[in-house]
Amino acid sequence: MQVIIAEKPSVAREIAAVVGATNRRDGFIEGNGYAVTWAFGHLVGLAMPQHYGIESFRRENLPILPSSFILLPRQIRDGKEYKADSGVTKQLGIIKELFGMAERIIVATDAGREGELIFRYVYSYLECRKPFVRLWISSLTDMAIREGLEHLRPGSDYDNLYLSAKARSEADWVVGINASQALALAAGHGVWSLGRVQTPTLAIICSRYLENKAFKPSVYFQLKLSTAKDATLFPALSSERYDTKEAAGAACSAVMAAGRVQVESIDCKEVREQPPLLYDLTSLQKDANTRYGFSAEKTLDIAQTLYERKYITYPRTGSRYIPDDVAREIPSLLGTLREHSVFGQEAAAVSGTELNRRSIDNRKVTDHHALLITGVVPTALSTEERTVYDLIAGRMVEAFGAVCVKDISVVRLKCAGLEFTARGTVIKSGGWRKVWQEPEERTDDTAATLPALTDGNELPVKDCRVEQKQTKPRPLHTESSLLAAMETAGRELEDEAQREAMKDSGIGTPATRAAIIETLFSRDYIRREKKSLVPTDKGLAVYAAVKERKIADVALTGNWELALSKIATGEMDAPTFHRGIEVFASQIVRELLEAKIESPGRSECICPRCGQTVVFYPKLAKCQNPGCGLTVWRTIARKELTDAQLTALLTKGRTGTIKGFTKSAGGTFDAAVLLNEEFKPSFAFELRNNTPKQGKRNKKK
Repeated sequence: MQVIIAEKPSVAREIAAVVGATNRRDGFIEGNGYAVTWAFGHLVGLAMPQHYGIESFRRENLPILPSSFILLPRQIRDGKEYKADSGVTKQLGIIKELFGMAERIIVATDAGREGELIFRYVYSYLECRKPFVRLWISSLTDMAIREGLEHLRPGSDYDNLYLSAKARSEADWVVGINASQALALAAGHGVWSLGRVQTPTLAIICSRYLENKAFKPSVYFQLKLSTAKDATLFPALSSERYDTKEAAGAACSAVMAAGRVQVESIDCKEVREQPPLLYDLTSLQKDANTRYGFSAEKTLDIAQTLYERKYITYPRTGSRYIPDDVAREIPSLLGTLREHSVFGQEAAAVSGTELNRRSIDNRKVTDHHALLITGVVPTALSTEERTVYDLIAGRMVEAFGAVCVKDISVVRLKCAGLEFTARGTVIKSGGWRKVWQEPEERTDDTAATLPALTDGNELPVKDCRVEQKQTKPRPLHTESSLLAAMETAGRELEDEAQREAMKDSGIGTPATRAAIIETLFSRDYIRREKKSLVPTDKGLAVYAAVKERKIADVALTGNWELALSKIATGEMDAPTFHRGIEVFASQIVRELLEAKIESPGRSECICPRCGQTVVFYPKLAKCQNPGCGLTVWRTIARKELTDAQLTALLTKGRTGTIKGFTKSAGGTFDAAVLLNEEFKPSFAFELRNNTPKQGKRNKKK
């Protein structure tokens, strides 16, 4: 019997159908000489410090540097303790039994770094010695699975990939555990979280936020002149900026008095704009955030669903290129889009012409090629699924389409001794820009078209006015701009080719960046304000403590990612990397234990459950004992509790009567808040004549 292990049940079912395994059993599907089983994410992970005999946060315990790491089934909180997830333990038992009966194991976890780690940790934890081979595929179509099974690869081919994944896992443990405990000890109370990737990511957000808030805009004035030729009106901006409105006004009067403006020079050139590259995961997440406000995690989740339903190729890719053999399939894939309501005609046109080869390069394909549709026509998609699918499909039509040809003109004019500039852009051939039919952004001095002009032409001044402007700070980060910054280790790179070149030294990977951002949200380090990412008081407190430390160094973390990619290719050995991480962790511990931490909490009181300290934050009050974790949210029924009310609730078990809670069906009510036996807030209503006081609807007066 051959045993196939997939990363999740849904993928296992697709593979089972292809190999003819139809008999569903508890934890696996069998038939036709196969047993197809599954993980559900990481079944096995690295043990926490208590499993190394370290029970509490103490300075003398740091740094914690295990000589070898212990693997355990996934843990869940049970009161103050952690225990193995019973569902995980059961599935591991099933996998162990199947592995024991197997002639060989076929590894079908996701074909990437984390997918390899999921299997290898299970294999190691179960102390399995059976031979295994690798199913390496980029889509879940039946054809792709069959072809992959016909070309199974030796498991040893992926040893370096596993070593890279293992090095990443152990590095995150060493840095995260030591840095978090050191910061908690320096603060004297509270639960603090630092990490190899999350902390530099927080630093990117905080530094931009503080820079933005400290920015002092300067006001300046420019003249905007309107002139015309052959009934074509067009604008021009003054080259000079004026410090005062009075000076600008005087210049404006001089222009109007002159009445005529002369063409000094004309620069016209043809620009051939190449189409964008195909999507990798990060560029898809950036566009989905910019266009539709989708979070990085949401885009990844949707893309994963589309992949599992066979509509797109493997989403967790870091490549924006395809090899020649895949390129041969592109015309037929584009042909499936002929009926698309937006870009069907363009898809049909591109499929029948020679493909633009910008995204075709065998040398630049990593573990997986760029994101593509599969040719399986989607059905019953939700609105959001359709949105992400259309982004991927539309980008394919763009990437293989013709160049966009534009004429760009820059005209310099003179009036009353002052210089003006007018710009015009005319699209001669839309090419790939016709796909989404989106107009180009224009600046104040850019016209859709300029009339035919020659040097020396004198034109009438139709109008001239003073425009007040001011310098602007760099905007707060959105998820889109943050992903770009993570991709290039914080460097501001607008050029697409430069960003591609920096990918290997970015922070995080396409597959992990969404999770890193969500971790910052879950730690209450950042929050969303519309599309912007803004640090919380807690996030700023962490940043203040670490901003001068190496753990916040974006470039350093980027170099680590580069090292991990070299381990995967065999260019670097994992032990060398690990020794460097241990040295770094030891240094970080020393630095953080000397740091001064300003608590972001407004106030404190004693926890009614465990007797330790509860710290008040803007949105909640939380016990600082990791084993307790009592949390009381400030907002209850749309009413925000004050510090005094929170203090009464935690110390006395109840508040006085509070007015203005909101009913779910509308209207308001008054009630006291008390803590029940499970230390959860509940309402207590004042009795009047043995009748509970009812919430009264707001009355218009």
